Amino acid sequence: MPPVTWLIYTIIKIYIYVLIAWVVMSWLLAFNVVNTRHPFVNAIARFLHNVTAPALRPIQRVVPLIGGVDISPLILALLLSFVQQLVVRYVWL
Repeated sequence: MPPVTWLIYTIIKIYIYVLIAWVVMSWLLAFNVVNTRHPFVNAIARFLHNVTAPALRPIQRVVPLIGGVDISPLILALLLSFVQQLVVRYVWL
């Protein structure tokens, strides 16, 4: 795999992991498992929000909540996986 293709593939993969971490953090905050008053938890939550919110906001504007559940992270993860496969298939030629 060429280095540029590998780099793009890896960046997308890391971003999907960050997106999953944001989803888990939002669940932990929603169910009061962790407290944002703790500086370390607050820093992690702010970082994850700041990294994922710009990509999630356009999807959240278009896709409504389904039964009170936000499925925009799932849609974004699917789109990123699709782009990842496109990069591997067509850039690696």
